Amino acid sequence: MTLDSINTPAELKKLTREELPALAEELRQFILDSVSKTGGHLSSNLGTVELSIALHYVFDTPDDRIVWDVGHQSYPHKILTGRREKMASLRQFNGLSGFPRRSESEYDAFGTGHSSTSISAAMGMARAFQTKGEKHVAVAVIGDSAMTGGMAFEAMNNAGVYDDLPLVVILNDNDMSISPAVGALNRHLARLLSGNIYSATKKGIDSVLSIAPPLREFAKRLEDHAKGMVSPSTIFQEFGFNYFGPIDGHDLDALIPMLQNVRRLAIEGRGPQFLHVVTRKGQGYELAEADPVLYHGPSKFDPEEGVKSKPSSKKTFTQVFGEWLCDMAQVDPILVGITPAMREGSGLVEFEKRFPKRYYDVGIAEQHAVTFAAGMACEGMKPVVAIYSTFLQRAYDQLIHDVAIQDLPVLFALDRAGLVGADGATHAGVYDIAFLRCIPNMLVMTPADEAECRDLLTTAFHQPHPSAVRYPRGSGVGTMPSTELRTIPLGKGEIRRKSNAPLGKRVAIIAFGTLLYPALEVAEQIDATVANMRFVKPLDVDLVKSLANDHDYLVTLEDGAIEGGAGSACLEVLAKAGMTKPLLQLGIPDEFVEHGDYSILMAQCGLDAIGIAKSITERFPDLLNVKTAVLGK
Repeated sequence: MTLDSINTPAELKKLTREELPALAEELRQFILDSVSKTGGHLSSNLGTVELSIALHYVFDTPDDRIVWDVGHQSYPHKILTGRREKMASLRQFNGLSGFPRRSESEYDAFGTGHSSTSISAAMGMARAFQTKGEKHVAVAVIGDSAMTGGMAFEAMNNAGVYDDLPLVVILNDNDMSISPAVGALNRHLARLLSGNIYSATKKGIDSVLSIAPPLREFAKRLEDHAKGMVSPSTIFQEFGFNYFGPIDGHDLDALIPMLQNVRRLAIEGRGPQFLHVVTRKGQGYELAEADPVLYHGPSKFDPEEGVKSKPSSKKTFTQVFGEWLCDMAQVDPILVGITPAMREGSGLVEFEKRFPKRYYDVGIAEQHAVTFAAGMACEGMKPVVAIYSTFLQRAYDQLIHDVAIQDLPVLFALDRAGLVGADGATHAGVYDIAFLRCIPNMLVMTPADEAECRDLLTTAFHQPHPSAVRYPRGSGVGTMPSTELRTIPLGKGEIRRKSNAPLGKRVAIIAFGTLLYPALEVAEQIDATVANMRFVKPLDVDLVKSLANDHDYLVTLEDGAIEGGAGSACLEVLAKAGMTKPLLQLGIPDEFVEHGDYSILMAQCGLDAIGIAKSITERFPDLLNVKTAVLGK
């Protein structure tokens, strides 16, 4: 097989052009076979096979830099750059990352995981080449949905200033992100099936010129106007780019000469180049072509049978949120749901069906989503922004400046809080507690299970302040939520277990979120009191001080960053009250936790029952009745 002989782009370049289509078929089949065994992003990678081959065939990588926007479509690139044999470890602990990583390969020019960053990064590289006097090209490969992010346009606006910039932007136009793409730009691109209309217009203008040369200037203006009506070139040319396309991204005979041309223009100092490539998500695998959303990031599956849904007796937190949103919308007509291009992932599919006029997908534009919600709240609406914890980071200024300062009642439903397993550090939601609780007017809630999640969502929705309810990926312990819309007293935690240990040996575990349940497990072994705090802000100050009065040792437990987290909030309470008590903070350590199975990562961070018990008894060795089973001895 040809693919077996390709471990570097240099070996790829030895192939003839006639051999490349067969390589593309082998590569596509390899990706399908590999991802079906490990899970991962599938449909996006099936769509970039020919583009990846053509890029490494034409550009001088790694000296020329390729930046893959978002990065979940970079599997063909990884395979062609020496990582084929490691694909069996994809997204597994100590294995290959599902995204580009600079530490993984010299061919990964820039680490990505969030969208709309590629043009800025590639532009920075291109300017660095010029500053150092190096003749290289920087390439940004960006999907059309990532083009909905304002950062992409900020970068293009800046890039157009430099008319000799060795930058190539490739728009991988597949009409999709994770959900179907939205927005005016996408509609504009979708109208283009070929360049035939423009070509016909151009021929008509040429005939006018040949008949009446004095009309040349008028004809030129007519050409520009016609071109603007029937092609997307004008918008990109106004940014200072030379536009080419659209071309078929699965046709190597079209791709390679075009890439050779734009690289030559970039090297010659002809300014930034823009190539519009049309591809299809799931290309070559009928099931993925028919349902690219389902095959965006599947778990392990049989390629012959396709992805099969597995019935579960437990609801995920995302499902709990989606059902709550519909129920609350049914009783409150001013509720609106907002998502930055995460309809499926955030659980809004049913809400869109039932309340289409109150559903807003703003595209991959988190900053806009938050300020858009603020504007609606100013007019008396009750916006619910469904957003992953990691993506709210992208709208931090808007959260403070546009929502919190004005004390607007916007509810943020933060999915994927805590570690997220295979997606790794770029998607981990471990910073939200720390960056939210320091904001005045902000309320932060941490449900311990599915039932409490629904109740806290209702509680937050009724507050006249900005609020956030954070919950993890997947299911919890399986508690069935109430069908009612119940509230919990604001800022009040609860004692879930009381210690019977004598004074001098008494410890209290102050738990935030789903780690309540391993805390209860550990408490049975060391006879500890366990508090389910439920609120990080407003914190139950009276409960914290009461626990400090009645116990000798305190332990805080959270699935977020220790620095500045919920444990720090408890320490601040004690310091303000002038209380001195030994306190152990347990949470995510001050390091980026890499990808892998969730349970492995939690154990690595010492946040499973064994790790929690071990940390407590090492810090407070005089505690009694610690069972060896929990300590893993």
